[in-house]
Amino acid sequence: MDNEKIIGIINDLIRINHDRVVGYEKAIDELKDEDADLKALFQRYITESRQYSQELTTEVSRLGGNPADGTTNSGKVYRVWMDLKATVTGHDRKTVLDNCEFGEDAAQKAYDTALNADVELEPSIRDLIVRQKATLKAGHDEVKRLRDMHAANK
Repeated sequence: MDNEKIIGIINDLIRINHDRVVGYEKAIDELKDEDADLKALFQRYITESRQYSQELTTEVSRLGGNPADGTTNSGKVYRVWMDLKATVTGHDRKTVLDNCEFGEDAAQKAYDTALNADVELEPSIRDLIVRQKATLKAGHDEVKRLRDMHAANK
C-alpha cells in the first residue's frame, strides 16, 4: 500500500474542510441580522467540517503521517470567494449563497479527486470519504436550493 500517496490525498481533504470552515465563518460575518436562518445553517456546516477534519486527521496519524493543519492552496480559492465579490456587490444574501455554492463545488471536486486517485484505499478509508462526500453533497444541494429559491423570489 502506498501510504505516502494516501496520506497526501487525505491531507488534501483535511485542507478543503479547513477551507470550508474559514469560508463559512467569513460568510456568517458577511450576512445581515435578518439572515439568521443562513447563519444557523452555516454554523452547522462549520461544525460538520471540523468533525470531518478530525476524522481524517485520525486516519493520517494511524497511517503514520503528519496531518495537514492549514488550508489548501486551492483553498485560497475558497477563502478569496468572499473577499472578491463582497467588494464588488455588497453583502446580499444571493451573493453569499453564490459564493458558498462555488466553495461547495470545490469541496465536491476534491472528494471526487480523492476517490478517483490511482491508489488502493483501504475500505474503511474509502467508506469514510464516501460518507463525508455524501453529507457535503447534501450541503451543496441545500445551498443551491436556497440560492435558486432566492433567485425565484426576485
